[in-house]
Amino acid sequence: MSIRRVQIETPGDSEEEELKKKKGGVSSLNLNLKEDQEPFMGMKVRRIASLHRDYRGDYLDITSQSSLIKILDKQGDRKVLFADKVLKFTGSGKMKRRVLLITDFAIYIVDPETGALKRRIALAAVEKICLSELNDNFFAIVIPTEYDCLMASTRKSEIVTVLVEATKNAADDELEVDFSNRFQYHAAAEVVKEVQFEEVEDHVTMSLYSEMEASLSVDCRRRQNKDSKEVKRQTSFLLKQWIASFDIFAVDHD
Repeated sequence: MSIRRVQIETPGDSEEEELKKKKGGVSSLNLNLKEDQEPFMGMKVRRIASLHRDYRGDYLDITSQSSLIKILDKQGDRKVLFADKVLKFTGSGKMKRRVLLITDFAIYIVDPETGALKRRIALAAVEKICLSELNDNFFAIVIPTEYDCLMASTRKSEIVTVLVEATKNAADDELEVDFSNRFQYHAAAEVVKEVQFEEVEDHVTMSLYSEMEASLSVDCRRRQNKDSKEVKRQTSFLLKQWIASFDIFAVDHD
């Protein structure tokens, strides 16, 4: 397995602008990073629409979300670097819609339906981020002391860039960004899965493999399971249900 690593430079203070909206002591930042400051230089296929895009950071208007503000206040976090809805894969391989918050100290995963905090991950606990070399929207956050997170977002580039910057500022350490079309992650404490990406003609296929389960393949245009027609139907239904309101394969965002 071929793995590449890359580091990026930290932008100066002049490249950060505080948003005017502030409420409850919680503020959002707009990081207008340039293309050559992203951790993807020459390592990953990029969509044309994803280049030269300004980063907004807060796509949920955190200052108007009282439930999210309460969660942050309880943890003592004040500065929100990124906020948006993502698609998260559970330990069993199911897909759940979640709110992803990144502050200058931690990562928060929140249930958008109940407003409940599902997980808080200290930035210092994150070892690396894994991505493919292709133009998909998946990324894995590796946390050795706990278990990892496999997620998909149309704003993947911004998420990874913000995490690299936040980790460097919080822990004075470089967060590894690994690029490979095949990597493993801990879906649960004792469940290891392998993720494989393959480019077929004009689309990318992502497959999940586990010794205990049938392999699951997700196609940018087709949803399929190689081993089970029933799982194929269930997967197709779940993807269509999510994509109806949240298209993880959209080509106009990264």
